[in-house]
Amino acid sequence: MTQCKTILFQGDSITDGGRGRNGDLNHVLGHGYAYIIASKLGHELAEKQPLFINRGVSGDRVFDLYARWNEDAISLRPDVISILVGVNDAGRIINGEHGGATDRFERAYRHLMEETSEVLPGAGIVLCEPFILKVPPVSDRWEIWQERIVRYQDIVRKLADEFGAVFVPLQSTINEACMLAEPSYWMWDGVHPTAAGHGLIAKQWLSVVQQSGLRIQ
Repeated sequence: MTQCKTILFQGDSITDGGRGRNGDLNHVLGHGYAYIIASKLGHELAEKQPLFINRGVSGDRVFDLYARWNEDAISLRPDVISILVGVNDAGRIINGEHGGATDRFERAYRHLMEETSEVLPGAGIVLCEPFILKVPPVSDRWEIWQERIVRYQDIVRKLADEFGAVFVPLQSTINEACMLAEPSYWMWDGVHPTAAGHGLIAKQWLSVVQQSGLRIQ
């Protein structure tokens, strides 16, 4: 049998998806896009038995990911690491919280990428674009949110190019989906996806990654 690959999903609550923190396989991957991706690829590649791990943590910023990176990424020795983060970095600044006194998004993200490239040079990296939709409460301060998230989107795209990662664009995909149904159908609060929203993210992730050099097969 071909050696199974380990695919790690990292991020905030969107990735967390209410995942369990013990060995219960009913809940270990949560109920979001990571679960959908794992279910599809796990079924299609059953003979190779790929291992999917979810280490998303609700409320995390990039800085928080970096703080736990040794335990929740490096030590797991993944073959592919998928990262989706950014909305909490923006939210804490916009809401004037103490954790958002300075914008460390690009600096912390770069540290994370540099360390991963150094310690796990053989690991493939997938960087997912952060996103928002014009739904309350995000729509209440829409211009501020949009300015910050667009900046973060540019940073993630730039880092993907710089470090040879696969970039998964999500904002345009979600915007296009709003032509089929209202924004709240996809993201109930402008930040967190509904079941349909998670399905949309998973579909885009699979479309991009499975047509890239990181194709899981």
